[in-house]
Amino acid sequence: MRSYFPDRLALEALEWIERNSSKFELPDDVTGADSDPNWTMKPVGELAQLSSSIIGVSEPDGEVRRLAAELLDFCWRQVHEGMTLLRIFREEPTATYPLEIYAAFAGGGLRHPGFEEFASSVCATRSWRLAEQDPNRRLGVLDAERRSGLSPHGPFEPALRRTWLGGLPEPWTMDRGAGYHLTHTVFHVTEWGRAPHRMPEDLEAYLGAWLPCWLDSCVEAGQWDLTCELLAVGASMPGPPDVEHLGPAWESVGRARRSDGSLPEEGTGPAGDDPDTAFAYSYHSTLAAAFAAALTAFRLRTASPSRSGPPVGSPGGSPGESNGRET
Repeated sequence: MRSYFPDRLALEALEWIERNSSKFELPDDVTGADSDPNWTMKPVGELAQLSSSIIGVSEPDGEVRRLAAELLDFCWRQVHEGMTLLRIFREEPTATYPLEIYAAFAGGGLRHPGFEEFASSVCATRSWRLAEQDPNRRLGVLDAERRSGLSPHGPFEPALRRTWLGGLPEPWTMDRGAGYHLTHTVFHVTEWGRAPHRMPEDLEAYLGAWLPCWLDSCVEAGQWDLTCELLAVGASMPGPPDVEHLGPAWESVGRARRSDGSLPEEGTGPAGDDPDTAFAYSYHSTLAAAFAAALTAFRLRTASPSRSGPPVGSPGGSPGESNGRET
């Protein structure tokens, strides 16, 4: 595990992202008929969210933080400091993704007052409150409202308990879709790993028991993107990361990486030498690896086995997809 875990991995992954940052650039007409938000706005939102999260857990004067900050600023320029998101939200007031992407910037201290003013009106409507959504998506919207400085449209704890993870399902029912749902449930609860004490004790115990098994299954299947998200979950628990159980997965991720620092989503990646295809099926897994590594390194430096605050739902403790993957 020492060869890959976790200090150098985050840096090398971010260096690959930085070298390929031009591929995240938005088209001039990002809402045009020929523009698919799954391959325009979604990648920028993912880059913004994970860069912001890495900034929050990296060394203040380190190279990882510098690169993550530059990438977040790059994304902010791509959305014209929030104006693009406001324009999209005005055109699609029932869509949640403009707010979810904006929350990634707001969490990093980048804000647009006009966007927040418009969002506060939209999010107060009955239509917004009654929109039919997957439980995990609703949890994400509540978290996005909180991070954007808005009043969440509903309570967090009941929404958490309607998610797959919140119901403590039979562990053998975990599949790829449920895996991404549970990882993002953890991220929404723990503020992307920065508030591990907000994880309820029953969910902590459940994840502690079954996360190593799920990691083994993902590694065996070569599902590197989901493996990295589960590694980030392992670093989001109240106690220190379980190096004994997480270490073998980190070793496998290290072996799966390409020599340029990128990580394919699955297996060895798509066949052929087309650079755009290789990027499309590597950027998120590479970002996830950088985030999981940076978060794990941070938790190993700072985590204590004891809880430092109330779980989600307690007084003072409430935090706010085209391929099955979520940001």
